[in-house]
Amino acid sequence: MPVISITLLPGYSTEAEAKIVGRVAQAVRSVIAAPAAGTIAFVSHANTYQRDGKVLSAGNAERVDAVELVRRFLDCMQERNLDSAAALLAPGFTMRFPGSQVLHRLEELVEFSRGRYRNVAKTYDRFDPSWTDDGAIVYCFGTLYGHWLDGLAFEGIRFIDRFEVTDGMISRQDVWNDLALHLSAVAHID
Repeated sequence: MPVISITLLPGYSTEAEAKIVGRVAQAVRSVIAAPAAGTIAFVSHANTYQRDGKVLSAGNAERVDAVELVRRFLDCMQERNLDSAAALLAPGFTMRFPGSQVLHRLEELVEFSRGRYRNVAKTYDRFDPSWTDDGAIVYCFGTLYGHWLDGLAFEGIRFIDRFEVTDGMISRQDVWNDLALHLSAVAHID
C-alpha cells in the first residue's frame, strides 16, 4: 500500500491541493498495482525553505485547469463568439481539421467550414487530460450534430479533439471526425 507525502509551501488553494494529491496518487497507481482505497496521499506544509541560496516562503502560481479552458474555448466556438475564443489562444496557435491545411486563425476555420455545413455543435462524452512540463494535453471525445448545407439534420457523428495547453493558453488543436464520411453518404442519396 503506497503512502505518499507531498510538502508544499503556503499559498495554494484547497482545490489545487486536492488536485495534487489526486493526480500524484493516480500517477503512483499507474506504476504500482495498488487499489485506490489502498493509496494514501497527503499534503504537509513548510513555511520556508532555501533553494539556490535564497530563502523562499511561497510556491509558484497555480496553473489554469486545462479541461475548463478547453471547454470554455469549445463553448465560445459553438456560440460563434470568436473574439472570446481567440483570447484563449497562444501566439502561434495552430489547428488542423480533416482535409485541411494548418490553420492559424479562427476566421480561417469558419471559412473552411462554410462549404461543408450550415451549423455544427458537439455533445461531449468525456475529456481526458494528461500533463506536460509546460501544461497539458486534453483529449475531448463525443459526437457532432447540426445541419448540412441543404438543411437536412445530422447527429451522432464521432469526433476526437486533441488540444495542447501551454502556459495557460491553447497552443494547438487537432481534430479527427467522421463528418466527411457522412457528408459523402448524404451526397449519394440524391
